[in-house]
Amino acid sequence: MNIDALWELVQYKGSVIALNLAYALIILVVGLWLAKWLRSLITKALTRANADPLLVKFGTNVAYAALVVFVALAAIGKLGIQTTSFVAVIGAAGLAIGLALQGSLSNFAAGVLVIIFRPYKIGDYIEGGGVAGTVIDVQIFTTELKTGDNRKIIVPNSKMTSGAITNVSAFETRRVDLVASVSYDDDIDTVRRLLEEVVAADPRVLPEPATNIRMNALNDSTVDWIVRPWVKAGDYWSVYWEMTEAIKRRFDAEGITIPFPQRDVHLYHHDRPADSTTTP
Repeated sequence: MNIDALWELVQYKGSVIALNLAYALIILVVGLWLAKWLRSLITKALTRANADPLLVKFGTNVAYAALVVFVALAAIGKLGIQTTSFVAVIGAAGLAIGLALQGSLSNFAAGVLVIIFRPYKIGDYIEGGGVAGTVIDVQIFTTELKTGDNRKIIVPNSKMTSGAITNVSAFETRRVDLVASVSYDDDIDTVRRLLEEVVAADPRVLPEPATNIRMNALNDSTVDWIVRPWVKAGDYWSVYWEMTEAIKRRFDAEGITIPFPQRDVHLYHHDRPADSTTTP
């Protein structure tokens, strides 16, 4: 083969490779754009169907990841690489990587369990995985929470499902647990009446279930009363703080004593006995 023929062959092969590379790049760019568009379309469709936001977030994330893999394989196939053998290589590599990333796979499985059993959803305030906050997103591997002081906490899904989960927002109503301590000298009937009046004056307290007001404990220096009204879940903390203040103000106005721990110390003076011996 002379030099001219070799040069023509190089030019031909180069043009073919360049063309395939351009096609692969177009497939990759357009495919990724279509994947994002389809993710947005699926999100809108599920939202219009009133699907659970947790299902929408998790489902669209999984669908997007699958579409990206499909686009990548299509682009690789356009470069002339046999995708069947490539998939086999990916499968073998995936097995090795899977063994090394067992934690990530367990997080994915835990995310699927969250979708199936729904122990919490977007917007719920939960306690789990050693943290507490409002659920703002559920990813393939993690759950994202927002704390009361506006911090984001990212918790692995496996950690969330490996222990107890307290869903504070699961029900529409909550019970506020307050403790009012008075002295032993205060009249029992008066204390009960004042606590009942404080509860009755708050319009956020629900009539049912009825508020429980009882003497609860006889301590060393205090008599403890429990005050347990039921409120809507969204009113919990405002009622907790404001009713605590209202009880204190009402007790002060009526002369009810809120004792604090104190100790009486008695000092005894002993006269030193006279020394009977005489020092020379």
